[in-house]
Amino acid sequence: MRDAEQPIPGIRSVFSTSDDAEENRLENQELGNYLLAKSYFDCREYDRCSAVFLPINLTSNVPSSPPPESQTQTPTKPAKGKGKAPAQSPEVTPRPRDDSLPLLSQKSLFLALYAKYMAGEKRKDEDAEMVLGPMDNGAVTNKELVGLGRTLEAWFDERRAQGKEDRSQGWLEYLYGIVLAKGSSDSVAKQYLVKAININPWNWGAWLELKDLLNSLDALRATYPLLPHNILTLLFNLDCSQSLYSTTPEIHSSLSELLRIFPTSPFLLTQRALLHYHSKDYDSADSIFSTLIRRDPHRLDALDHYSNVLYVMAARPKLAFLAQLATATDKFRPETCCIVGNYYSLKSEHEKAVMYFRRALTLDRGFLSAWTLMGHEYVEMKNTHAAIESYRRAVDINRKDYRAWYGLGQTYEMLEMHHYALFYFQRAAALRPYDKQMWQALGACYEKIDRPAQAIKAYKRALTAGMAYIEPGSSFGSAHTANTDAGGTHVFLDPELLFPIALMYERLGELEETANYMEMALAQEEGPADPLAPDGGSGGEEEAAQGTGVTLTTSRARLWLARWAFGKGEMARAGELANELCEDGYEVEEAQALLRDLRARAEAGAREK
Repeated sequence: MRDAEQPIPGIRSVFSTSDDAEENRLENQELGNYLLAKSYFDCREYDRCSAVFLPINLTSNVPSSPPPESQTQTPTKPAKGKGKAPAQSPEVTPRPRDDSLPLLSQKSLFLALYAKYMAGEKRKDEDAEMVLGPMDNGAVTNKELVGLGRTLEAWFDERRAQGKEDRSQGWLEYLYGIVLAKGSSDSVAKQYLVKAININPWNWGAWLELKDLLNSLDALRATYPLLPHNILTLLFNLDCSQSLYSTTPEIHSSLSELLRIFPTSPFLLTQRALLHYHSKDYDSADSIFSTLIRRDPHRLDALDHYSNVLYVMAARPKLAFLAQLATATDKFRPETCCIVGNYYSLKSEHEKAVMYFRRALTLDRGFLSAWTLMGHEYVEMKNTHAAIESYRRAVDINRKDYRAWYGLGQTYEMLEMHHYALFYFQRAAALRPYDKQMWQALGACYEKIDRPAQAIKAYKRALTAGMAYIEPGSSFGSAHTANTDAGGTHVFLDPELLFPIALMYERLGELEETANYMEMALAQEEGPADPLAPDGGSGGEEEAAQGTGVTLTTSRARLWLARWAFGKGEMARAGELANELCEDGYEVEEAQALLRDLRARAEAGAREK
């Protein structure tokens, strides 16, 4: 019978993962145990997997039981008479902890320690209370992290002392980066993950862990030169930029280059769809997701985002089909639960939607979409406390999720806690600087706390964000330049933004600037003017159709201008605007009152003459 420590001939070339002779020798010696441990790991028996290579008390706090002969029975009733007192059980002292690692190959040590980490994650999920239940405070942690961190730190210190630091395979650096990231040591975790990637660039898990630690595009740009230059770096840059909601032309160009190499890659096509989704180009995102489903109808990855697209488009039949397809494929996937929850939300059955989002979180407490969507449902149900808690959990999982920050701002605004809302809207706007909705909400919040100057700046940023062909850094200080781009071409501006800017100028007492913005809001009824047109007006029916038409906001601007003209003595202009209001059907009573004042003023002038 072959000795367990002897290498098995003929398989070294298959199972060896290193050019290091010592590592190869250890891997060959451990092959039988390694295969056994890997089988335990695949069966999710993580503690058994770890125990194959490591002592049970290493990296854990399992108490040592006393020997059977030292245990004494304690009588249930006291003995009568003057008998001797029963002997006290000797105090049990735990065995001293042995932190020394056995001599193992890096591959086997990684498997054992990673199994210990997964065992801690499994126990954390088992110890967690019901989602948002009375005892669910989100404070349950992986109890193995401290021991793992200490063990790995000792291993790296020993390697440095032996001068073997450059003979690493990258797996233990990857695991140590995970442990440090869980312990909020982000800067050190980045160093170890970057080192793991440079040693073994094909470990995509290390790239994903590093992506979670990069909270801004500046951090991505600072980290990018430290990474190896290969195709995985391009994939990482694309995935990380998409997670940071960056939809610049450079990202689309990089994605197009990758698609020329991998034209049918589901991952790359999903990234393209998500870029369109974040750019609010829902039709393009819908088209790409539909293509992916036709090619692979049982692939559920990122379909929760597709359900968000269909929800925004109010495409209820498509969303119903997607929910049926996902349920038939795997009803116990968090993506499936989110899809079904979105379907019920679109039907305004918010209680059922919350039930499915809770089910998704029961399956995966770290599933970001479920926390954010559940917060939206609680807002609809006016349960602000649960909404705030849901959004906070989403932020704890991923601080780059602008939807959770924006949801917190909206919820605090419902509670009329505008200073709190201001903080969260600022965070959302910082994450999405080119999203008009973020700046509009921030401007409205400044308006409610009576800070008109800051409100004007925020509303103007919203106007700039809404014009895709204006340089992101450009700004405009007055109404005379806000209606044209750098080339002098007139562009369409949102009257819902122009009108509050005008009101803020009115609060500051700058009535001329107020009138200018009111005129601009009114001009948007007919769309942008064409400077090449002979009369300087609209370039025809096709361009005129781009305007908003008569709305409540433009009518309010018309009423303000009518009163402004009346106050300045421009009776003809005031009468014209008031008559237009009567025809439009908005602010009719105010317009009729103004017309009566005009007639009275005209009659008084006639009598004086």
